[in-house]
Amino acid sequence: MEKEFGVQLSMFGNNEEKSIPKETVTIPEYKRKKKRTHDDWMSSLKIKEEHHEIEAPVCEICSAEMKDIGTEKAYDELIFTPPKYHIRRHIVHKYKCPECGEKPEERDENCHIVRATYPHAMIPGSYCSPELLAHIIYEKYAKSVPLHRQEKDFNSKKIPLLKATMSNWVIMAAEKWCMPIVEKMHEMLISGQIIHADETTVQVLHEEGRKPTTTSRMWVYCNGKMNDRSIIIFDYRPTRKGEHASNFLKGFIGYLICDGYDAYNAVEGAKRCGCWTHNRRHFVECLPKDKSAYSTSVAAKAVAFCNRIYHEESLLADSSAEYRYEQRLVKVKPLLDEFFAWLENVQVSGKGKLTDAVRYALNERKYLYTFLENGDIPIDNNRAENAIRPFAVGRKNWLFSNTANGAKASAVLYSIISTAQANGLDAEKYLTELFSQPAGTILLPWREEK
Repeated sequence: MEKEFGVQLSMFGNNEEKSIPKETVTIPEYKRKKKRTHDDWMSSLKIKEEHHEIEAPVCEICSAEMKDIGTEKAYDELIFTPPKYHIRRHIVHKYKCPECGEKPEERDENCHIVRATYPHAMIPGSYCSPELLAHIIYEKYAKSVPLHRQEKDFNSKKIPLLKATMSNWVIMAAEKWCMPIVEKMHEMLISGQIIHADETTVQVLHEEGRKPTTTSRMWVYCNGKMNDRSIIIFDYRPTRKGEHASNFLKGFIGYLICDGYDAYNAVEGAKRCGCWTHNRRHFVECLPKDKSAYSTSVAAKAVAFCNRIYHEESLLADSSAEYRYEQRLVKVKPLLDEFFAWLENVQVSGKGKLTDAVRYALNERKYLYTFLENGDIPIDNNRAENAIRPFAVGRKNWLFSNTANGAKASAVLYSIISTAQANGLDAEKYLTELFSQPAGTILLPWREEK
């Protein structure tokens, strides 16, 4: 083709061969995900075969005795076995020396008796086991089953386990086993470069100096999704004051992704990054019900801008941080410039959702640009919002915390459960292993690389 192209040029009187520079464009390879089949996950489960046979089969045509020539699989079923409870009774064997102390007329040694070593009870004076407490905590904090419902379930199985007893066990587990781990997670979180932050409401009935109807806050902090492992930490505080975020993030130097709450400005050493999901959501709430009005709707145009930004961002999801940074400046930044240039000329006045949406976007403008500075910074705060969602779901079931200590214990246990699940662990199995260790053991909720 190059030779033919050269001949064509010569036809126009250009006989001198010219080299045409070529630009190489590398297009990322698209790899189709392998479709997962039932066999992939069923292979990890125990299989119990159930054979269906014919007793003494006889041919219907000639009445001869038929022979077994093999088997074939008809289908698979997933079987659920209800949980069973049993008592693990620890029997300690004692041993006595047959010589010591047996002949006082010859030797004056005392009788020598030893006992076999055995693990001490997890909670002295109780029948609580690591497996039982792990199940109770998992049911409440991962499946949002309140303790009073668990009490009813235990009673239906003839086990008189009271809500108050479970509550005491849960608080003790949080303080002695889980708190040291959360403190270690906190250290690791602060040493990172990116932190997401968000908060939601919680009601505590009995807290010194506060009415039962007063609204308290559950804060959540987590690292960026570009990290090798996830860290999610809940922190209970009685108010929404910025000092709580400032104290928790003391020593952190990096990017803080959050919503438009100005209290985050109190965090020293952190550079705020805005959330494009929050920005888009404000305009979505203003969309007209009649879609035919979208063509003239300010809110619809703003949402369209946000969708274009998210589309370009989605194309960079699997790219390296360096490539994402470069492409954001080329393809995403011009969209931001165009969006805010248009928004500055939008005329709004008075009160209303659209006015609030426009003012929110303009007020957050410098923070909504910050993600362009680093390819590892997410475009939104969805990571923190998703992390806090299980707590919000559970709150609908258990409604409130009885005491501040209970709220703090919940924060610790939500931190452990959420982090374990985010790292792909079986949270209940992890808690069982943790509670089988001495209190204070640091067993981090993720798989350590070997």
